[in-house]
Amino acid sequence: MTDSVAPAAPDAATLDASTLPYDSILVVSFGGPEGMDDVLPFLENVLRGRNVPRERMLEVAHHYELFGGVSPINQQNRDLIAALRKSLEEHGIALPIYWGNRNWRPLLLDTLREMARDGRRHALAYITSAYSSYSGCRQYLEDIERAQREVGPDAPQVDALRKFYNHPDFIAANVDRVRAALNMLSEPERSEAVVVFTAHSIPLRMAQSSRYESQLHETARLIAGALKPPRWEFAYQSRSGPPSQPWLEPDICDTLRVLKDEGAEAVVIAPIGFLSDHVEVLYDLDVEARQVAETLGLKMARARTVGTHPAFVDMIRQLIVERIQPGTERRSLGSDGPSPDACHGIDCCGVIPRRE
Repeated sequence: MTDSVAPAAPDAATLDASTLPYDSILVVSFGGPEGMDDVLPFLENVLRGRNVPRERMLEVAHHYELFGGVSPINQQNRDLIAALRKSLEEHGIALPIYWGNRNWRPLLLDTLREMARDGRRHALAYITSAYSSYSGCRQYLEDIERAQREVGPDAPQVDALRKFYNHPDFIAANVDRVRAALNMLSEPERSEAVVVFTAHSIPLRMAQSSRYESQLHETARLIAGALKPPRWEFAYQSRSGPPSQPWLEPDICDTLRVLKDEGAEAVVIAPIGFLSDHVEVLYDLDVEARQVAETLGLKMARARTVGTHPAFVDMIRQLIVERIQPGTERRSLGSDGPSPDACHGIDCCGVIPRRE
């Protein structure tokens, strides 16, 4: 499909749930603490098996302290599930929605146990990541498989929805978010503003074994193509590895300094690598990057993530319809075409050994 025309996916008629290939929807997310007592146990879950100094963990814990120990991600997932449930019901899709996190309650293992008790046999999973990488895709699938083994033979089979970095409605939702941020600036600032797209940095060796980097740049290109800003750049945030380990660059704060040196007066930062405004977005951009921008005298506006934007919610519904109604159009923009439903093979997205 070309960049210019993206017809809407057909609506599903009211469907008999007993005839569908899936009996439930499973939302799989990262998870986050919901109070100060949760922060360290949550971070211990995230960092289990990784050689991260305790000092670094306590430093990250301080980021959560700035927000009362509450990550917005869980409430944002609740809001998304409510919006998706409403959308499915309005289009005659009577599938129950379950929710399980990798690192905090509700934990994926507990959710799969609940699904097994409810007699669910075959779930379709929406994983809260638009891009392909070990940490954004395969690691989620590994955790699903681990939970299934623990539940045993009654665990439901789980198939994941495809990646959607170039879906027309994902692009449309991001275009709206960036346009709203541009409108926070004055007309003179807006006419000269540089749009800087950001995503979570990952180790270079992980990036080299996936399409993460190219997919991010394709998303940015499609958004910029719709908005036509005078200039756009790409930067990374949230690096957590040791200095000796190469990660994707440039860092957003370094990028702001370079832009100022080149004469920029205003920037819009758009965290298109994230789907919700969780703590990494709030701290890395609204705290750290904003402090750098203010020190430089650089006017900064920050675009919201897609969150529960209506186009994004409808995109998830369309991805579900693709799988329950064979022959439904698989929408995409650009030259990449729609992502496949399943991984290409054992080497897809870099199989990085994990220590239990």
